Amino acid sequence: MSKVKICGLSREEDIRIANRVLPDFIGFVFAPSRRRIDATTAVTLKKKVDPRMEVVGVFVNEDIEKIAELFRNKTIDWVQLHGDEDDEYIKRLKNLCGCRVIKAIGVSDTLPVLPSEPDYLLFDTLSNGRGGTGKAFDWNVLKNYRGLPYFLAGGLDICNVSDALNSLFPFCVDVSSGVETDGVKNEKKADDFVRLVRGNMQ
Repeated sequence: MSKVKICGLSREEDIRIANRVLPDFIGFVFAPSRRRIDATTAVTLKKKVDPRMEVVGVFVNEDIEKIAELFRNKTIDWVQLHGDEDDEYIKRLKNLCGCRVIKAIGVSDTLPVLPSEPDYLLFDTLSNGRGGTGKAFDWNVLKNYRGLPYFLAGGLDICNVSDALNSLFPFCVDVSSGVETDGVKNEKKADDFVRLVRGNMQ
């Protein structure tokens, strides 16, 4: 069964929603985004997170030491990279703090050359904004993929996630805008999404 990640939590109410619907992962965005939070806010929010969920920190070309510090002080549990970070960068980060690393890969018509150092990949719709488009890519591109386990992102919601899971075998499905209403996390949408992925939607 695929795991579930709800990304872009930025308010205490978002944490309360996550604590009620219990995805496997939640995401704190530290990169430029309308969902961006700073380290101080992240520390405050992490204290309220149900320990059954793990927190993924999302970064774009961030200073390695800053990421390592957030991991060492237990503000984040995993690291997700959306910038130009190469295998050498990832190796240095993992050597510094021992964190698990997800590397985001923008997908259009074909898969690009993939890095080897991450623990997981995240396939998202290719965009100038480094993801977060709310649009799906052609999942057929992944039909013959046989590499690192991966997170599937890009325009997922309750209308298409079942199709995605029937077509592919992602380690985890990653949703953000698909469980929002007017740019704010919606508990019913989040709950329905989690239940649908786990196969217990009523």
